[in-house]
Amino acid sequence: MSDSLAGLYQEVILDHSKRRIGFGELEHADAERFERNPTCGDEITLQVALKPGTDEIASLGWRGDGCSISMASASVLSELAPGMTLGQLQSTIDEFRLMLRSRGAGDEPDIDVLGDAVAFQGVAKYVMRVKCAMLGWVAAEGCCVELTASA
Repeated sequence: MSDSLAGLYQEVILDHSKRRIGFGELEHADAERFERNPTCGDEITLQVALKPGTDEIASLGWRGDGCSISMASASVLSELAPGMTLGQLQSTIDEFRLMLRSRGAGDEPDIDVLGDAVAFQGVAKYVMRVKCAMLGWVAAEGCCVELTASA
């Protein structure tokens, strides 16, 4: 990854950690999941609301406290998820996990699938930070499992 691209990705992470898209409780949620990273203490409660009668995500909201990586990652996810079906969201989570497990040595992530989440590609080099980046995504995955099982 070039230095200019790494700088751009760092800006995306800092911007999302400040703006926190999706931050706050949803008025109506179809699923909710709490996750905590015991290593550093980051916490998140993530909620998913579906469009009535479908498996399409209407909105994704979250509350939490933690490092800029975990908060920015949840923000990016909140921007990316609306409009996806539960299956599409699960596939996106799988792609994000694969990118983070690459330790920076894998193929270039698919920006068409991950959008701004590709900014976390550099996190893959720091094993202790991968859990931070995955926190909201693991919570979303739990919501997907719950909603799919209840369908």
